[in-house]
Amino acid sequence: MVALSGQPATGAAYARRACHRWSYHSQGVGRPRYGRESAAILVGMDTPAELGEFLRTRRARLKPEDVGLVSYGAQRRVPGLRREELAQLAGVSAAYYARLEQGQSGNASEAVLDALARALRLSGDEHSHLRNLARPGRAKRRPPDRAVPVRPGTKQLIDAMDGVPAIVLDRRSDVLAWNPLGHALVGGHLDFAAPERHTERPNLQRLLFLDPHTRELYPLWDEEAKRAVSSLRLMAGRCPDDRRLAELVGELLMKSPEFAALWQRHPVRNCVSGVKSLHHPLVGPMELSFETLRMPDESGQWALMYSAERDSPAEAGLSLLRTLVEAHPHPHPHPADASAGIGPGQGDGQAPAVGEARTESRPPRSRARTSLRPGSLPKHVARPDSGTNPP
Repeated sequence: MVALSGQPATGAAYARRACHRWSYHSQGVGRPRYGRESAAILVGMDTPAELGEFLRTRRARLKPEDVGLVSYGAQRRVPGLRREELAQLAGVSAAYYARLEQGQSGNASEAVLDALARALRLSGDEHSHLRNLARPGRAKRRPPDRAVPVRPGTKQLIDAMDGVPAIVLDRRSDVLAWNPLGHALVGGHLDFAAPERHTERPNLQRLLFLDPHTRELYPLWDEEAKRAVSSLRLMAGRCPDDRRLAELVGELLMKSPEFAALWQRHPVRNCVSGVKSLHHPLVGPMELSFETLRMPDESGQWALMYSAERDSPAEAGLSLLRTLVEAHPHPHPHPADASAGIGPGQGDGQAPAVGEARTESRPPRSRARTSLRPGSLPKHVARPDSGTNPP
């Protein structure tokens, strides 16, 4: 979203414009309701508008000298390349490129899109995203409104991985299943059986931006938030008519100014592996590698798994967490721990005034957390920083 002055709109202004028709049921909690427009248009997933926004953000990040153009020092009204300069680099007319930024891309050829990707120096993920936005007819057909159940074999597989935190998610990052160690790592304050209930199914994106417990889990929260929005942006381009995905984006735009600020920057990256820093409330800091595996079917499901380097403090931390899980299998959190963002339509039901900081009091700790204090464990269980490894 670009303001009339030519400067990028603030996150608050972006949320106002993208969600100007967003509203909640009269009871204040629940799914959003819409007018005639589709959910995608309401929450900023209208494909033509998204194409123009994406091209503008990528054009703004390049300077003339970055692409070999001579800058004569005249003050520029907007950051980055001018439309005419980018059109010259891509080998198209300025008028044609202007139509692309206005969302009129129905006849854009593969050659033109490839030339734009080269001129804008797009990454592989960004190039794929450009094609999805410019030619939405090639995007995947609309997914079903309800998530496809996890196959029994998949559930058995993650349950057998008792030393590896594993979570099965859908394309919207709804948690469909997790093994005990995966639950203890990222959702120990939630009910273990929540993924089995459609209306209470946790969503990792919602938890990251709206749940204070999850925010505390990531000491590098800004980095984790950017990674999450980058993946969500890529998925929105692939599935532009996924209504539930649109609902999730709209909810986060309204409730989280931080999400809105990141969303308007249009980051795009397929984050399939990497390293995450976590500070677990029970076992302390850990540096864990993560890998994702896509299911070989049309369900859109994928598995997220964590591992630690051999003989590292993180490996000791996971071993301790596994011991805690075995000592307290499937604990149920206290009802007071049902904080904002746990499942679809749950939370305080009140979006903060756009532009205001969201103020939240930390929910009371659950019985599950209280009963799993490392100090209350048998003496043979050692903390990762105690100098000895747990058995």
